[in-house]
Amino acid sequence: MNTNRKISWVHLSSKVKQLFVAVLSVTFGISMYIFMNSFMSGVNSAQTQITFTSMSHIRIYNDLPADVHQILQTKDKNTLVIVNNARNIRYTEGIKNTEPIKESVSGLKEISAITEQLNQNIFIRNGVTKINASLSGVDMENEDRLFHTSDYMQQGSFYDLEKRADGIILGYKLAQNLGVGMDDNITVLTSDGISRIFKIIGIIETGSASVDKTRAITSIRTARQLFSKNRSYATDILINIDDYNKSKETSKKIAAMTDYKVEAWQEGNAQLDSANVLRNILAVAVSFTILIVAGFGIYNIMNMTVNEKIKEIAILKAMGFNGSDIVEIFLTQSIIIGLIGGFTGLAFGYVVSMIVDQIPFKIGSFTTLPIDYSPTDYVLAFLFGLLITAIAGYLPARNASKIDPVAILRG
Repeated sequence: MNTNRKISWVHLSSKVKQLFVAVLSVTFGISMYIFMNSFMSGVNSAQTQITFTSMSHIRIYNDLPADVHQILQTKDKNTLVIVNNARNIRYTEGIKNTEPIKESVSGLKEISAITEQLNQNIFIRNGVTKINASLSGVDMENEDRLFHTSDYMQQGSFYDLEKRADGIILGYKLAQNLGVGMDDNITVLTSDGISRIFKIIGIIETGSASVDKTRAITSIRTARQLFSKNRSYATDILINIDDYNKSKETSKKIAAMTDYKVEAWQEGNAQLDSANVLRNILAVAVSFTILIVAGFGIYNIMNMTVNEKIKEIAILKAMGFNGSDIVEIFLTQSIIIGLIGGFTGLAFGYVVSMIVDQIPFKIGSFTTLPIDYSPTDYVLAFLFGLLITAIAGYLPARNASKIDPVAILRG
């Protein structure tokens, strides 16, 4: 066995340029596998993070249908009942008492954060400009724990809402459309005709254009006063869990605790989930293609090596080396190439990812292109690269082991 390894090393060291090209092809394949998967995973994480700046993993809200009540009821088939201009009647709106629900849900071990919001459509006026917007009354501490809202503040402090009952934070695009900035006054108009003046104490940029163009934020106490609601009223209870991919399973548990509608994020955002899956498939497909191309390069090099060493192989077999020895000699060469190329590919892939990670890219809280440094990608890249290299070396080695030494030496 020691002799076989020595022969393998002699073959490799005698063709340094050939060895360099083979190692380079493996290095390129593995490094591109790492970079592509790291970048795609980073893009998916960035997209998910931006989405979850204003959307929770699970939402509890009042979705009770409007009831149509017959004014007159009769069991007499001969009596005709006619109701003109029937009305839909909704007896409940929003969640009047959120505390019992929050307490029961908080007992689940997978819950990481929970908050309540009061969301209503409003009009915001600045001079002659009047824009439809969505006002969110929030509990600052729990809101920040759920969405990290303070990280997305462009100007001002998110927690200043606790200090000013007339304070409001606007999405940066909404502020631009209104033509207002910090410390300016705006008028908020509700659907019930209530009008109130607020002072802008912050500008927020989440990275989601639809949110930044329509959202205004106040404290939930201020929102309850504005809409004349009780101190425990909310339109939504928002929940985050440790693993957002398990939102459907957790939402089923919560649904058993309340009569209100419980909705996992996937129910209304299937396109986001599908886009993440498609990007992952694309990254894996491209990466595997690169590795397979690198494998073909190794196969060609090993095939050329076998053809060049054909007489030496015949001599070895004539001296008593069997087919398994020949396979071991050339398979050892390919594995050495795979190991050297694998380690250099890991290092080069990490360096490329680090360089890309420094490229400026401003959106939301991101300042550079997103890269995800997942150890799993590095392990899989190394194993797949080694496997493909071994296969590329085994096929020519198997053919070499079957040659007839007498025929080669006579020829």
